[in-house]
Amino acid sequence: MSPTIWMYVIGALVIPAVMAVFIPINMIVGIILGVALFAGYCAALYGGSPIIEVSASTLRVGSANIPINLVGDVTANDNKTEARQAAGPGLDARAWICLRGWVGTNAKIEINDERDPIPYWLVSTREPAALAAAISQAKARSTSAAR
Repeated sequence: MSPTIWMYVIGALVIPAVMAVFIPINMIVGIILGVALFAGYCAALYGGSPIIEVSASTLRVGSANIPINLVGDVTANDNKTEARQAAGPGLDARAWICLRGWVGTNAKIEINDERDPIPYWLVSTREPAALAAAISQAKARSTSAAR
């Protein structure tokens, strides 16, 4: 879920803003601070982008993970209207969410664990159908390996 190029372009506007503040004091300091703030912004954007990983035994989204055998149905919200509904009025307050504003689509991943009060995960992804397919394949491999 890495940010789009536009997030970096928008962040670059901090450089002239900081320069405008520091022109009366020292333009060199303004340039250095502007570039340093932009570099920090880029590092925070990139570093804060969670990774979605589906393995034969585990689904990992960012720092959260769950055994694949506890994952239920996956709903791919492929268009922005469905995704907005799922993340807005249709959102269960108990759901675990990993949403990013720069990603317009998401996937709803049901959790089949009676001990877990979280009914589902709602995860931003640019490829919700591919994520659903990967989870389905991992569940099929896990089921066939258990036999």
